[in-house]
Amino acid sequence: MDETKFEENTKPNFAPNDEITLELQSLYTNFQKCLDLREKYMKVSCQRVGDDPRDKDSWEIYPPPPPPSWPTTEYKARVPDGPNSVGSDFVREDVKIPGPCDHVFEMDDTGVYQVYASQDALVKKQPIVQVPTPKEYFVDLDFVLSVISDGPTKSFAFRRLKYLESKWNMYILLNEYEELAEAKRVPHRDFYNVRKVDTHVHHSSCMNQKHLLRFIKSKMRKTPNDVVIFRDGKDLTLEEVFKSLNLTAYDLSIDTMDMHAHKDSFHRFDKFNLKYNPIGESRLREIFMKTDNKIKGRYLAEITREVISDLEQSKYQMAEYRISIYGRSETEWDKLADWVVDNKLFSPNVRWLIQVPRLYNVYKATNSVENFEQVIQNIFKPLFEVTRDPTSHPNLHIFLQRVIGFDSVDDESKAERRIYKKYPYPRVWNTSMNPPYSYYIYYMFANMTSLNRFRQQRGFSTFVFRPHCGEAGDTDHLTSAFLTSFGISHGILLRKVPALQYMYYLTQMGIAMSPLSNNALFLDYERNPFPVFFHRGLNVSLSTDDPLQFHFTKEPLIEEYSVAAQIWKLSGADMCEISRNSVLQSGFENKIKKHWIGKKWYLPGVQGNDMEKTNVPNIRVSFRHETLREELDMLQRYSQLAHPSMFTNLHHDLSKRMASSTASPAIFAHGSGIGNSGTGQSLVLESPFALNPQSPPIGCGPFETSDIGLLQMHPHLPRASIETSRETSGHTNVMTVAHQLGMISVVSGVSEMAERAAAKKRERKRLAAEQKVELE
Repeated sequence: MDETKFEENTKPNFAPNDEITLELQSLYTNFQKCLDLREKYMKVSCQRVGDDPRDKDSWEIYPPPPPPSWPTTEYKARVPDGPNSVGSDFVREDVKIPGPCDHVFEMDDTGVYQVYASQDALVKKQPIVQVPTPKEYFVDLDFVLSVISDGPTKSFAFRRLKYLESKWNMYILLNEYEELAEAKRVPHRDFYNVRKVDTHVHHSSCMNQKHLLRFIKSKMRKTPNDVVIFRDGKDLTLEEVFKSLNLTAYDLSIDTMDMHAHKDSFHRFDKFNLKYNPIGESRLREIFMKTDNKIKGRYLAEITREVISDLEQSKYQMAEYRISIYGRSETEWDKLADWVVDNKLFSPNVRWLIQVPRLYNVYKATNSVENFEQVIQNIFKPLFEVTRDPTSHPNLHIFLQRVIGFDSVDDESKAERRIYKKYPYPRVWNTSMNPPYSYYIYYMFANMTSLNRFRQQRGFSTFVFRPHCGEAGDTDHLTSAFLTSFGISHGILLRKVPALQYMYYLTQMGIAMSPLSNNALFLDYERNPFPVFFHRGLNVSLSTDDPLQFHFTKEPLIEEYSVAAQIWKLSGADMCEISRNSVLQSGFENKIKKHWIGKKWYLPGVQGNDMEKTNVPNIRVSFRHETLREELDMLQRYSQLAHPSMFTNLHHDLSKRMASSTASPAIFAHGSGIGNSGTGQSLVLESPFALNPQSPPIGCGPFETSDIGLLQMHPHLPRASIETSRETSGHTNVMTVAHQLGMISVVSGVSEMAERAAAKKRERKRLAAEQKVELE
């Protein structure tokens, strides 16, 4: 193929005339500012890929993953062998607990913990990180809300999203059989043996109904005399509890337990919450599904080991279990950590997220807390203490090495009344009313920001924020999450907010979707936007949410994939791409991701895809990457045209950093543009939003790799041409074919909108002139 012709065909097809209307100038600038705001919040909170010390190659994982992952490890990894083997390779005495440091911390007047490097810094009020203030956060939030509610912006985003969907359809028509042929050439790999992570599953409902039923019957038969609960002033055995319910083990069945979410739960989140109680009895939930009870969570630990054992036997399925910290007491963290460590619930297939229910109003009604500040203290104070001195909470320090982030959960459909013109600080919030979603999100984010910077300086693992968001309720929730969160769970309401959906696409923000859960609670399966999001290129994965309520089989994640594949006719390549997305969204360590999806998984496009591990065709990854880059190129190009002064200092800073980089020039050669390596080769890096079209935003961080320069560049340097990786990827260029057919243009929507806007402006002027003449 003629190289000159190839380059002409692969360059971004911008409108020949750079002049755009004032409306479009404002639109592009606002989009760019929204992306900048998200990058600001991700950077300050250390949530970008590479910010976590776990992303270093030197990070030690204990207990180590099983062979053949790490043949040179000094530890002997165990081979999965039933529930009793779970955690058998964990030895508490082998874990080194670091000593204290000189840092000090205190909560400021705004309800945010501030960390200081020393007592002198505390006196001078010089914290180690400047956390965005509540005012700054709400101003930024209002700006993004104003952008996504703007009429022209919504129209523009809607057209771009429809264009992305049409481009996908064109790609599939041209390349479907090529993808199939490429997949057949890969030995061993198929959907069943590529890694897939359940990125959103609640621990208390991680088993299916039959599993829980079998476990309860087993305990009734084997240990009926276990003292399991204290009620009515006396201790009760398991047998006495069931006698009080007029039940025997023989009477129990799936129907009598009544834990599945049937039709009566649709749009009834209150009824769904009751499904967590076996037979409708809260005492059975306390006995079998709580970590803090009379038997110290022994039954829940045993059934957890059985579920983990099933995961380990499957080898290719992983889970990130969400377990609750309520914020009613500072001792909750130690109790939870003791439960995990004492029961040795460590597995290479499992990581943990901490979910914080938004239940301040319930705690206030029962006088458990005095104000909202006390909830924040109960959640975060133990974490700052264990970071400053791990010996003060040794088990908590061990547990936090397997905790990857925080979640915020509750019924989003509850109405939020705003009774304050300006929200009071947490120490003043002592009413019985629950704070709104955006208020909760800010204080979770702000305190996590201080904690992350503190832990990063100590070389400890950091956390990401992945809240439940966009399942129901106000679309404002999605905006709060856009600014503050690494990824979200659900996100089905994005279908109603095209501008925000487009931003989620541009930033490749992770969305863990659960169509079977949505089908039971809020949205019929056939109306779920998952296939549309996937076709448009959003970073979506499939998850189970609550297998106990929504699934029937021993492998709920495979059940989720199988239903989606049947209903939406997903191909093998589609399911493998979704599986890869789930790994990219997950919080597993860099070492493990390298083994699962490739050593360069964080690089853009084909460079970051190891097809022998992911089974995702390179032509698919190349298509996703090119499409995303073209959208970002268009946005950055016209933003620069609207405000060229914004980019002057940026280019100067980038040139200095590129000149001082020690990375290979080839790493930066994504296209010709600004900057020079000193070898006559132009160096250009795109936004971290585009570093990997299947991954969340990537930023600078402590990767110990020759590609470190790739992760250290500023997000907003415009790029002049598409990388030539598509020449080697071998897929039919959708845009080239489309141009030959005279069907579409990359920025046809932009040109048409500009023409229509200009025509409307001329028409308004003409009408105004006529009215003026009539008045005279």
